[in-house]
Amino acid sequence: MSQNTITLAQAQQWAQNWRNNPNPDVIAFLIPEIDLTQVIEERDTVNVRTYLGIDDDNRCKLMIVGVDASGNDLIDDTKGQYIYDLTTACQPDCDVNSPLFNI
Repeated sequence: MSQNTITLAQAQQWAQNWRNNPNPDVIAFLIPEIDLTQVIEERDTVNVRTYLGIDDDNRCKLMIVGVDASGNDLIDDTKGQYIYDLTTACQPDCDVNSPLFNI
């Protein structure tokens, strides 16, 4: 299994948590390079899609999945198609000097 992955059940729960209680204080996410590299290298991936979620510790998360040429999410761990997450939200993990932060 690739690094920084979560199960489909976890992803579904986190997405439901976000939809039930979105956090307007989150303005960005820091995404580890390894997450992007691994999802892009998956077979049949031509794009990447992200989903918002809140984990069991009430931390906002960005879940990353590969997308095929037809626009379908590629989620099947038996085929090496994973849901990636080791993202951290801004707030607190921000670049306070960024022109996108200071608006």
